[in-house]
Amino acid sequence: MTTPLSSDLANTLEGGPAQQIAQHLGITPSQASAAIGAALPLLLGALGRNASQPQGAQSLYGALQRDHSGQDVGNVLGSVLGGGGQGSQILGHVFGDRTPRAEQAVGQTTGIGQDKAHVLLRWLAPIAMAYVAKRMFDRRQAAASDASTAPSAAAPASPQVLSDVLGQEAEHAQRQSGGLLGAVLDRNGDGTVDFSDLLKAGGSVLGGLGQQPSHRL
Repeated sequence: MTTPLSSDLANTLEGGPAQQIAQHLGITPSQASAAIGAALPLLLGALGRNASQPQGAQSLYGALQRDHSGQDVGNVLGSVLGGGGQGSQILGHVFGDRTPRAEQAVGQTTGIGQDKAHVLLRWLAPIAMAYVAKRMFDRRQAAASDASTAPSAAAPASPQVLSDVLGQEAEHAQRQSGGLLGAVLDRNGDGTVDFSDLLKAGGSVLGGLGQQPSHRL
C-alpha cells in the first residue's frame, strides 16, 4: 500500500526539521509535529481539490515545473525559516478566501492558536510544493527503488497524472481528518465554521498521525 504523500512528508520533517520549526514558533517539538501532521493533509488535500479540474491541474503542473522543480525540501525549509519563500502567495492560490479557515482549523485542532498556524502554513506551503514537484518529476526513479509504489507511479509526469495522484491525496485527507478538509473548503450558509463537532467525532485530525512508515525522497 502506497504511503500518502502528506504522511510521507510529515515523517520526512520529523526530528531536526520539526525541532527547528518548534524553536522558531516557540512551541514544543511534539506540538510542532502534531501541527505539521494536521496542516499537511489540508494543504495537499486542497491541492488535490484544485487539481481535480483540467484547468486547475494544468495550472498547478506549470507552477511546479516553473517554480518548484529541482528544489530540496531541506533547503526550502531553511529558506522559509529565514524569511524567504512565497508561502502567502501559495496559500492564496491553494485556499483562496478560505485561508483563514485553514489557519483556524490547524490552530484550534492542535492548540497552537491561529496566529502560529498562519505562520506554520506559510512555511509549509513552499515545502509541500517542492515535495510534490520532486515526487512528480522523479517518479521513475522513486518507482524503481520502492516496490510498494503503485505501477502508475512510473508513468511520465503530466497534468493528468498530477490530478490522479493529488485526487487520491484529497480522498485520504478527507478520511483522515473526519471531514475537516470539506469544512475548510466548502461554503456554508453563514460563512463560518464550527470545528468542535468534528473534534468530538471519531476521526480527529490528529488521529494516527506519524504512524505510517516513512517513504524517503
